[in-house]
Order: sequence, then C-alpha cells, then structure tokens
Amino acid sequence: MAIVRKSIQKRAKVKQWKALVLLLLISICSLLLWGCAIAPETIKNRLVVPLDGDIKTFNPVLIQEAYSGIAIGYTLTGMITENPITKDLEPELAEKWEIQQEGKQLIFTMRPDLKWSDGQPLTVDDVLFTYQNVIFNEKIPTGTRDVLRVGQSQTLPKVEKLDDRRISFFLSEPFAPALRTIGGIGILPKHVFEPTLKEDPKVPNQKLKFLETWTLTTPVNQLVGSGPYIIQEYRPSERIIYKPNPYYWKKGFPYIKQFVMQIVESPDTALLRFRSQDLDMYRLRGEDYQLLKRFEQRDRYKIYNAGPSTGQAFIMFNLNKGKNPKTNEAFVDPKKSKWFNDVIFRRAVAYAINREAIITNLSRGLAQTQNSPVSIPSPYFFPPEKGLKVYDYQPEKSKEILLQAGYKYNSEQQLLDAQGNLVRFTLLAPAGGRVAMGAQIKSDLEKIGMKIDFTPVDFRIISDKLDNSKQWDATILGFTGGAEPNSAINLWATDGDSHMFNKGPVGDEPPFPGREVADWEKKIHSLMIQGAQELDETKRKAIYAEYQQLVQEQLPLIHLTMPLYLVAVRDRVENAQPSALAGSTGVTGALWNLEQLKLKS
Repeated sequence: MAIVRKSIQKRAKVKQWKALVLLLLISICSLLLWGCAIAPETIKNRLVVPLDGDIKTFNPVLIQEAYSGIAIGYTLTGMITENPITKDLEPELAEKWEIQQEGKQLIFTMRPDLKWSDGQPLTVDDVLFTYQNVIFNEKIPTGTRDVLRVGQSQTLPKVEKLDDRRISFFLSEPFAPALRTIGGIGILPKHVFEPTLKEDPKVPNQKLKFLETWTLTTPVNQLVGSGPYIIQEYRPSERIIYKPNPYYWKKGFPYIKQFVMQIVESPDTALLRFRSQDLDMYRLRGEDYQLLKRFEQRDRYKIYNAGPSTGQAFIMFNLNKGKNPKTNEAFVDPKKSKWFNDVIFRRAVAYAINREAIITNLSRGLAQTQNSPVSIPSPYFFPPEKGLKVYDYQPEKSKEILLQAGYKYNSEQQLLDAQGNLVRFTLLAPAGGRVAMGAQIKSDLEKIGMKIDFTPVDFRIISDKLDNSKQWDATILGFTGGAEPNSAINLWATDGDSHMFNKGPVGDEPPFPGREVADWEKKIHSLMIQGAQELDETKRKAIYAEYQQLVQEQLPLIHLTMPLYLVAVRDRVENAQPSALAGSTGVTGALWNLEQLKLKS
C-alpha cells in the first residue's frame, strides 16, 4: 500500500509540475508576443479577451456564424441600440425616432456631422444604401433580409430619404420587432461598397464583386467603420487587435486605447491564459467555478453571475431529402435519411439524452435544462410549468417507442431498422467547448443500441458542410439568442439562409431535386410570421408559445442544456456590467459597453 501511495503522490507531483511548466510557457510566449513590440503605456491601457474561434469574413452582411459577428460588431453601429440592463432603446447614429401611421412607418433622424473612420461623412445616404442596395439585394445571400420580411406576403420595408437627416421605413402592415430590428442593423459605408455592386450588362450571371469584398485577405486598413474601434491587425488563428476610431460619434470614447481579441479555441488553454494573467476576462465552464472562486481575491478578479445564458444548444439531424443538382447524389444516405425524418426516431434520441448528467458532470450544477428555441431569459419563453413538452431522461422509453416503430435489436443489443440496417451515424461537434457534451451524448445513445461515430472538428468544417456540401448526418451546435424571437426567423423560414436542418437553395443555386418541406415546417414559419405581426403582447406570447410547443413535438432541434452566464473580470477593469442578454458567446456579455470600460493604472 505504501508503494501505491508513493506512486500516486509521484504522479500528482508530475501533473502539478507539468501544469506549472505550461503556465510558465504561456507567460513567456505572451511576453515574447507583446513585450518587444508594444510601448509600456499601451500595455497598461490594453484590454485582452478571448475569442472562442477564428473568423470567416469581415463582410458584416455575409456573416453566418457568431465569431465573425462578434469581431466586426465593435467596428460598426446601427441607428439605435438596446441597453441589456435597463432594456431601454437608446440612440446611436440616429438621435431620435418616430412611429407613425399606426405602427407602419418609422422615421429616424440622424445625428449631424457623423463621420466614418476614414474621415468621410456618414449620412442618411449610407443608411438608404445599406438597406436598398445591399440588404434588399436578392443577389446577396444574407439572413438579415429574412429578419426584415413582413407578414404573409413577406414584403420588405420601403425605404425613403425624407431629407438630409431623416429616413423613413414604411411597412405593409404592423411589425412588432420593426424598431429594434431595423434600428439595430449596422450601417455600411456607401463610398466603399457602392462600386462593388456595379454589373456589366454584357456579362451574364456575373458574380457581384461585393461577395468578395472585405474577405480575410483584405488589408485591415481598408476596413471602414463607425463603431468605437477599428481593426488594426488580424493574424489568422492568433488574434485581432483594435484601436480607437478617431471619428467615433461619442466624443472622448472609448477609454481603452488598445483592445485585443485572442483567438483561443481550447477552453482549457483559455483558462490557463486567464490564470497566467494573459487575459482580462474569461467565460467560465461549470468545472472552472470552484477553482476560480477559490483564488478570486488573491488573483484580483470578480466572478459575475448574469443568470441563464441566452441562445440555444442542440443536437440536429440532417432532414434534407434532396440531391446535389450537379451530381444527383443524395445529401444524406437514404437509409439514414429515413431514420432522421422519422419523428419517432428523433423523440427516442431526445428521451435517451441524460441532460441532468450533463448539468452535473460537465457544468457542475451551474446550468439549466433547455426545452425551447426561445432564450430562457426572454419574456416570450414558454416554461414547462405552463405546459411546454419536455423529454426527461427515459432510456427504456426510447427503446420501447423504437420497437413499436419497427426497429429491433440483434443478439448484441445493437439497434437495427426494419430492413436490418445497423443504426449508425456520424455526430459532428465543434472542437472545444462542445466536445465533452458530444462524448456524453455518444455514450447515452450507445446505451440504447445506436452506434455513434463522434467527430470533433474545426467549426469551419461544420459550417462548410451545412452551407455548401449539405452532406452531414448530425451535429451539436449552439446559437446566440436574445429577447426577440423573430431574430431567429431565418432559421425557421423554410427558404431561410439558416434553415440548416433542411436547407434549400440560396442565391443562384438551382433547386434541389427531391427536397421536401414538411407541413410542420411550414406551420412553424407561419407562426413566426404571425408573432411578428401581432402588436398585442399577450397575444404575441400565446403565438410564440404555440411555436415553441410545435418545435418540441417535431424536434428539428433537440435542445440540451444552457449554462449560467458566468464571467470572470479582472479588478483592473472598471464599469463592467455583464449581461446574458447582451450575448452569451464567450465574454461578449461583458463587452456590451466596451467603449465605457476603463482600466486602472
């Protein structure tokens, strides 16, 4: 026994030694990266935060994933913004707004003497151009257009310049999310993008230059913005460095002279870098809480608990029955497609996932079971206590309903379909924070006889499969969220750019032979339209409750768990007010008032 104890003690010491060496290496690397090139005053006034994944584009209209949206979000502003603490709408580029004609007309008055970061005037013409020439341009694939469609007719607002400072948006009918949605979209510089939309009438089916503008190869000094910061440097898979916008409309802001987003895809690495004081903020996982809480005072940071995170985390199957129009190859193996499109199969999967184990083992109890596509903090969230259908962990029920549906088990307790095919599929997950959850789900599903090939990969690979090849079986993903359900319309619109579980052709793509849209998909889309049309809050909530119930019955997304939004912020950062409604991806919820943050000397 003494020998065993000595062996265990020796291994523990080796682990401690390795951890210390890793921390030391990170610190040395940080000094090498920063210390030689940056003046001491800049270092003192530099905020460094993690970004959980690399970006795909600088073009805000073409963004389809969270990381690019976060990165470009600090460089562009809309006409108004929503304060996530007070929930009030506040002026940005527009100094005021009016609602007329019984909610069908919005008039924004722009601030005088606005400028872009390159010194060019920012005017109402930029607003008109952003909507009329870019967002409403059917040749440009963007989910933003879906969010702005109004009513059953799906018409877009009519935009009109009233004078040098006022712009009008006229809606075909009342649209409840209009003010927040229209007012919150980042405005684009007309003088930069207008030349990229010109077409040669002699060239048929030409690709707009806009689609290749502001890519990751664009020199960052060509990126023009209106937000508190502009990008100073971008190093792929390493970092994004920002500097203050000299023409930002809030005079005297931002306070912090250099803002850095370190691209750190591994949560374990991000934790080590925070503990080595290389990062000023860190989004906690459940397993981090006890460790970081213990050293909160000693290492001079504060852990904020902003309540349940916004957004949704889910496992999703590829329900697309279509074929590649060029190769006539099915997007999904036909036998798998039959399983995935069987709602009984999806319900069996839902009952087989042990969400409480995910909360206990992965989040250390600092999470909640999720059962809805609407964010838990949203006033439109329909809770299980009021009747929302839930799928508690019942593996025996999973087996029972599978057997009733014609599935069977062989002598090795492997699940077979009615034709004798082994139920086996590939489950993708982004490398990083979703890996442990994926491993848990793989274990749960194999307990009911399914064979799961769990494959953690770079998020860009998953994104490419969803957007381009359409060839995938199942994936674990998460969406950012907020208070307004209509912000997810491009996910639920049957022809939406983000209708990923059964994605149709986008832009110039030809129709997909064999693709089918189920009646329940159409019904969900219809409910989303009705919810946006309804101005009475009580009736709106009832419509969105029906939508959430239908999603839970059909399970195009099988929801999992949502962690509490816990973020550690160093004491030297002043004015931090983390909010889950401001964003639950990484530390974004602590950066909604970035221009107001200060650093103690």
